[in-house]
Amino acid sequence: MRDCLQRGLGAKRESKYVDFKGNLDFSEPDAWCEVVKDIVAMANSGGGVLLIGLDNRGLPTGFDPQAVLQLDEAKMTDQIAKYSGVQFDGFAISEEFKNGIRLAAIVVEAAPVPIVFTKPGTYPLSENKQKTAFSAGTVYFRHGAKSEPGETNDLRMAMERQLEITRAGWLKGVRRVITAPRGSQVLTFPAGVNVRDSASSDPRAIRIVDDPDAPAFRRLDYDITHPFRQKEATAEINRGLAGRARINSFDVQCINRVYDIQSREAFYHCPRYSSPVLPPVSWTLR
Repeated sequence: MRDCLQRGLGAKRESKYVDFKGNLDFSEPDAWCEVVKDIVAMANSGGGVLLIGLDNRGLPTGFDPQAVLQLDEAKMTDQIAKYSGVQFDGFAISEEFKNGIRLAAIVVEAAPVPIVFTKPGTYPLSENKQKTAFSAGTVYFRHGAKSEPGETNDLRMAMERQLEITRAGWLKGVRRVITAPRGSQVLTFPAGVNVRDSASSDPRAIRIVDDPDAPAFRRLDYDITHPFRQKEATAEINRGLAGRARINSFDVQCINRVYDIQSREAFYHCPRYSSPVLPPVSWTLR
């Protein structure tokens, strides 16, 4: 997503993956329909970025993006669902700068399946006239710098993108099997399966890490995985510092508060009948 954003900030014209908007006022009747149309079209086309506060040459307009930056992303998701029935949340709103001028960026991820509008996006132009940004039953894609109804070729490309993602996942799994050391065992688990404690007499070596992509295993013996109380952890840290600095329990409490250590099982465990304990730490001080 960051690469897409940098490409957008450096662009001098709009494209399939980059859209400029000089301003965006959600109190205007057309604002929600038009921005939903562009987000959905980008998601259907493989992702992209909307930059709020740039003209069609990619130059800052001076628009204050504060209202956009303060927008609750859940409200944007609700607006997309209002017209499509899909709770699409594959986007992020962020503050960016170009030539020292503050902008708002909406970075959009690719949708796994093309999103179809189920309700028309209409808004009033005058007392007796309306405009339709998109119609029910349409699937929008990016055609160059425009968000337009899709064609057969757009649907074919969307299917090919998803097939490529699936193929890449398969190849990644095959590579892991091929490169595994001789004698390794390959274990598979359903996605999202709950991790449960096990009293198995056949324990396997694990590494406790704070990585959501790591395999989910849990050891029962916290005396091994989390051997230090706070006082002992402080002493271990000071031993690693070797006199170059010294910390106390207040420093440890500050770290706990700032980094919310108590919510991270890899670094913190609180037994039912004793004080919290911490894992061993290898210190590499430079």
